[in-house]
Amino acid sequence: MQENIDVVIVGLGYIGLPTAAILASNNVHVVGVDVNPATVDAVNAGEVPFVEPDLSIYVAGAVKNGTLRASTEVPEAGAYIIAVPTPFQDDHSADLSYIEAAARAVAPQLRGGELIVLESTSPPGTTEHLAQYLIELRPDLSLDGADGRPALLLAHCPERVLPGRVMIELVTNARIVGGITPAAAERAARLYATFCQGEILTTDASTAEMAKLVENSYRDVNIAFANELSLISDRLGIDVWELIRLANHHPRVNILQPGPGVGGHCIAVDPWFIVAAAPEQSRLIRTAREVNDGKPAWVIERVREAVARTGATSVAALGLAFKANIDDLRESPSVAIVEQLASALPEVTVSVVEPHVSALPAQLDAPNIALTDLDGAIAASAVVVLLVDHDAFVSLRSADLSGHVVIDTRGFLGRADATTFQPLNTTV
Repeated sequence: MQENIDVVIVGLGYIGLPTAAILASNNVHVVGVDVNPATVDAVNAGEVPFVEPDLSIYVAGAVKNGTLRASTEVPEAGAYIIAVPTPFQDDHSADLSYIEAAARAVAPQLRGGELIVLESTSPPGTTEHLAQYLIELRPDLSLDGADGRPALLLAHCPERVLPGRVMIELVTNARIVGGITPAAAERAARLYATFCQGEILTTDASTAEMAKLVENSYRDVNIAFANELSLISDRLGIDVWELIRLANHHPRVNILQPGPGVGGHCIAVDPWFIVAAAPEQSRLIRTAREVNDGKPAWVIERVREAVARTGATSVAALGLAFKANIDDLRESPSVAIVEQLASALPEVTVSVVEPHVSALPAQLDAPNIALTDLDGAIAASAVVVLLVDHDAFVSLRSADLSGHVVIDTRGFLGRADATTFQPLNTTV
């Protein structure tokens, strides 16, 4: 007897697995597909292979109820959601190979009438590319029912969630659904209405693709303004955190907080897709990317200056994730900073503190990089660089760092310590 599957999710990463779990928790029969057998085994055991608040509760409950299972093989289903990576290549154009691989896995199971939703963040035209690629693989099918060939319904629905709040925002955030055809958009909107309480806005596929890129580029430009202010303030001897706090008292000013750069699978990547699509017109977006991509080098130079000044043989690097209280290291500027510091200062030990991972990523496999605990790292190091404002670091106070050179890239110590603390190196 053939299994009755409502939805197949291709890709069980930071977006695919939460989407599978939330659908399955709403009595939709879901099979999650992933190329990593360890991920499949974890999900089938009701476990989550990464950190995301509340996700484990949803996964465990759905697996127990029989509405969610995982597999390395794609089965037949009424709908498919593709949630695979779309990294950028050396020329900053999108790498669509993961999407095409997903299409090749899905194509043999299609019979016509299926809904196929691309959630992967991608440049305008990618959903159309996916549609045409599927028809090349399955010329017996169509996109419009021409010549009596059964039609497929292709749509794009970009994710719009914040790591650390995914299970909340999947339900509460508005969703944009863009179809290759109006019928595809309507069908996809009905699927997302299964769990989404936010407004569901329908449009065409290319506009939906561009909307996601624009949202993240808007944030990138605003972060770049804050990061550029931090560079200017350092040059002029001004406390950038105090400067921003004062400026934000203006009723129409809301400057974001600077940091060591920009990371994650969205903001650090998506603007480049716009630049690649319209290079002559996207001058501001390109400049913002360059400012944010250049910030890690500035942090590294501040650390090198501190090491030279103190003769330190160890540097404590606090945090690797691209944002607070998660384990996601994708495109993290902190990882790049640690890697480049270890390379530039081979005689210095970089003691990394990252409470949300149990092992360092492969790119940090170097003899002078070690994953350690907070107290041990600070005790061993004359220089401390605070890269991520994890809650686990909230106990830090000026007394703990007395005698250290501190490079605080998050303005964290000013928030955590009620006393006045002035590090030897001005905050980033």
